[in-house]
Amino acid sequence: MVTCFDIGGSYIRHGQIRADGSVPEQGRLPTPRESWRDFVAALASCQGNDKSDPIVISLAGAFDDKTGLADVANIPCLHGRRIASDLGAELGCPVRIINDANAFALAEAVDGVGTGKSVVFGIILGTGVGGGLVTNRTLITGHGGMAGEWGHGPVIDPTAGGTISNVPHYRCGCGRTGCVDATCSARGMERLHTSLHGETASSKDITDSWHNSERSASRTIDIYTTLLSRSLSMVINLLGPDVVPVSGGLSSDALLLKEIDRKTRDLALVKYDGPLVMRGTFADNGGLHGAGIIARQAFPSAPQ
Repeated sequence: MVTCFDIGGSYIRHGQIRADGSVPEQGRLPTPRESWRDFVAALASCQGNDKSDPIVISLAGAFDDKTGLADVANIPCLHGRRIASDLGAELGCPVRIINDANAFALAEAVDGVGTGKSVVFGIILGTGVGGGLVTNRTLITGHGGMAGEWGHGPVIDPTAGGTISNVPHYRCGCGRTGCVDATCSARGMERLHTSLHGETASSKDITDSWHNSERSASRTIDIYTTLLSRSLSMVINLLGPDVVPVSGGLSSDALLLKEIDRKTRDLALVKYDGPLVMRGTFADNGGLHGAGIIARQAFPSAPQ
């Protein structure tokens, strides 16, 4: 029985594939961030009875499937490590790893809102901004395994072509300035609000105030959705997706997604008859479900 993991900076979620191919969460435990030994022990404690059975991991971080090296800044014990081979040696079982945004995109393309669609671009809007690209049910990882990662690169114009003032260039955790991640994540929304109004508020408080037509929050959301849609429309023109499913904490706000969808479609070269940007079927479980799909592909004995 294949065990699937969804590993983030705070928690390790785990579950086993059912006969219908679904992977419901069976439990979670805190992620050991500093100790490799503790991390290995945590995964071992979640495995099934047969410790030689394969495991598949959805990982919140970049993973190069050519070199095997992981870039996971928020889990230091994994950063720069060849996780798949090292874990395989420690646990004595086959190990496969997929980036969490890729896992979500694959879940949506195969079993979610992208079922039957040719091109699916899944995005994460939460603590960070990520993305994954699937064409004809096949995950595209590209050179270095970074295809779909639209969150990083100095592309944000904080003036939106001279129409916005008082928004600075934000430095991103990756070291660059002007990344989508730095401006359009939940943290980015909070930075925008502080820059515009001198107020500190959580992204949840900002969106709640926007729903109540509070003036400063409405201004923040207008600028946030403008900057995000300008960047996303460029990706839409480049990739031509049929649908853009969304996961992450901000995906739970239907009105916010509706506004992002409207502004993005207004800027796209191709016209869409219906919604393009929408909450994914697996917005809450994309990591585990995507890992389950990888398991089905990699291990013939897994439920199909």
